[in-house]
Amino acid sequence: MPELPEVEVVRRGLERWVSGRLIDEVRVLHPRAVRRHVAGGEDFAARLTGHRMGLAQRRGKYLWLPLADSAQSVLAHLGMSGQLLVQPQEAPDEKHLRIRVRFADAQGTELRFVDQRTFGGLSLHDNTADGLPDVIAHIARDPLDDAFDDDAFHRALRARRTTIKRALLDQSLISGVGNIYADEALWRARLHYERPTGTFTRPRTAELLGHVRDVMNAALAVGGTSFDSLYVNVNGESGYFERSLDAYGREDEPCRRCGTAMRRRPWMNRSSYFCPRCQRPPRTAS
Repeated sequence: MPELPEVEVVRRGLERWVSGRLIDEVRVLHPRAVRRHVAGGEDFAARLTGHRMGLAQRRGKYLWLPLADSAQSVLAHLGMSGQLLVQPQEAPDEKHLRIRVRFADAQGTELRFVDQRTFGGLSLHDNTADGLPDVIAHIARDPLDDAFDDDAFHRALRARRTTIKRALLDQSLISGVGNIYADEALWRARLHYERPTGTFTRPRTAELLGHVRDVMNAALAVGGTSFDSLYVNVNGESGYFERSLDAYGREDEPCRRCGTAMRRRPWMNRSSYFCPRCQRPPRTAS
């Protein structure tokens, strides 16, 4: 699943190439692409046509396009393979093209939603008073948000009575962090993923947040992490942070810090990658 850096790369592309444009026509080519819009594809297309796209927004892993002249937004669920591409109108259709949005201007480009596995989609929602689509109003701010409250996060972290990786992936506590960047930040902080949150001091929490921000900013600088052709920006280009990963996907490879073979353990239907020497498990961990 794409995490904050990958979604932010897409948001920046939409801000440049789509925001401010007037929608002339919407075509839904696969019903699953609008299954979260319960009124169906025809209603989705009709409700968007004639409106102007506002400034592309993001909170954590969630991306949306407000309608500048309405109190509604188009929420994008990228899922495992969803792509929002800006393509010339004359470009051949992608094999898994699901939605096409054309604009009433002379730029000659259109917005396409492409999704091989059809787990993602677009949907229209009312906005809250804060300008978020109402279905994601519960999502916490992310650590790159200027309004993120470090002290409040520390207090909530200590109160959760869970383990640190579970807390980092809890989108109601801190948004945008997924499996890849959690493992990377924990490796940088020399923390085992099963470390109890109740053991965190304020300085330790601040240090961890610093590593979370550093790894996300580093990923952003190179376009995010792309393990295959499914993770691309609006121009279809892949990110290169995979080459800089210190923990994730490096089972049996030497730790870049101490040389010990990295390990992988099953964790919540996923995997956790860590260095057994640099990230020693707590005594309470199984």
